[in-house]
Amino acid sequence: MKTVVLTLMLLFIASCSNKAAYQNLQQNKRNECMRAPAAEYDKCMQSMAQSYEEYERQRQQALEH
Repeated sequence: MKTVVLTLMLLFIASCSNKAAYQNLQQNKRNECMRAPAAEYDKCMQSMAQSYEEYERQRQQALEH
């Protein structure tokens, strides 16, 4: 039982860490978009509109193939 609880806790922590890392990368991209020329700003921001949940779903699908 302890092993199951420990495993679940580790998976939860890893999941939180992955989401935090993704969000940090997204923030860095937003900062880059802010420095882009005005004509490229909208395209830059649209390129990172994907949520973490969408990203994770696509990542899992890619790993399965």
